[in-house]
Amino acid sequence: MRSRKPPAPLDEESLYNYAVKLLGQQMRTVAEVKRLLRRRVEPGEAGVATVEAVVARLQSRKYLNDTSYAQDYARLRQENASLGKRRVQQDLMRKGVQAAVVGTTLDAAYEGVNEEELARRHLERKRVKKPASDKEAARVARMLMRAGFAPGVIFKILKKWDVEAEALARLESLDEGPEEGSV
Repeated sequence: MRSRKPPAPLDEESLYNYAVKLLGQQMRTVAEVKRLLRRRVEPGEAGVATVEAVVARLQSRKYLNDTSYAQDYARLRQENASLGKRRVQQDLMRKGVQAAVVGTTLDAAYEGVNEEELARRHLERKRVKKPASDKEAARVARMLMRAGFAPGVIFKILKKWDVEAEALARLESLDEGPEEGSV
C-alpha cells in the first residue's frame, strides 16, 4: 500500500485561506484550528509563528472565538441531544476550550434548566421505556450517566418509575466514581 505524500507547506496567506475554508465547513475551537494548521506548515519556530499569526488574524476578524463556540455548542447539545451539563463540559474540554470559559458558559447555559426534565427528554429521544428488571434499570442509569446527568437526577427518575429500592441501592454503590465537578 502506498503512503500518502505530506502536503506541501503553505505560506501565511494560503494558510489563512485554508483556515477560513476549515471554519466554513464546521465550527472549531482555537486549539482545533491550531492543530490542523500545524500540519500544513514547516516544522520549527517559523511554522509556529505563521500559525499564531493566522490564528490572531482569524480572531481579530471574529471568525474564531472559543467563548461563542462554547455557547453555541452548549445550546445545541442541550436542545438537540438533551445532554447533561457534565457531558457538555467533558466534550468542550476535550475540544481544547479553556476551563474558565467552559465553566462560565455552562453556568449560564444550564442556569434555568430543570435537569430532571432534560433527562426525561433524553430518554424519550432514545425511546427508553420504564425498566422491567434490575438489569434494565442499571442500563438506563448507565445511559443517563454517559449523557452527563448527575446521580441525584438519575435516582429521582428511577424512583418515580417505581424501581425497587434494593436495585437503587446496588446502583448507588456502583456510583462511587468521580465527583460532580470533575472531568
